[in-house]
Amino acid sequence: MSLWQKPEHDQSAPSESRSSSSSSSSSAPSAPHREPRSGPPATIGQSVQIEGELTGQEDLIIDGKIDGKVVLEGHHLTVGPNGRIHAEVHAKSVQVNGEVSGNIVADDKVEISPSGSVIGDITAPRVALADGSSFKGSIDMSNKPRHSSSGSSPSSVNRDVPMAAGAAKR
Repeated sequence: MSLWQKPEHDQSAPSESRSSSSSSSSSAPSAPHREPRSGPPATIGQSVQIEGELTGQEDLIIDGKIDGKVVLEGHHLTVGPNGRIHAEVHAKSVQVNGEVSGNIVADDKVEISPSGSVIGDITAPRVALADGSSFKGSIDMSNKPRHSSSGSSPSSVNRDVPMAAGAAKR
């Protein structure tokens, strides 16, 4: 899978761009506020377990275990094949190659790969379920994913998506 093999040859390029942009903000080195990273996504490895709220300002690959809440406003979340998420997830887009147990809210789209499994409700304008994926829950594809209501309203589209016979858990 070429998705997981990312070459990291040139480590000097990001530091050069940082040094040229640092002249505009020369007064105080404020560590709490960080600019969104534009390089390769951050990775949470297979042996890492996190309990609580995970927030970030960059794309993220999770191959470990998360229990709690994941919030990546405006960024992409990839749940790796070894990723086990038991959490509420909020991101710009979400790709599930592992397991997610919890509701997913995405501003752009949610994709569940053939090896992916989701148990929970999905709220996103675009949803893709690959043949072989596992999904149990409802899908709301209304245009405003952040403001989903718990009651049924005429403007929302809630669907229970039947899975193909080959997509059932084995």
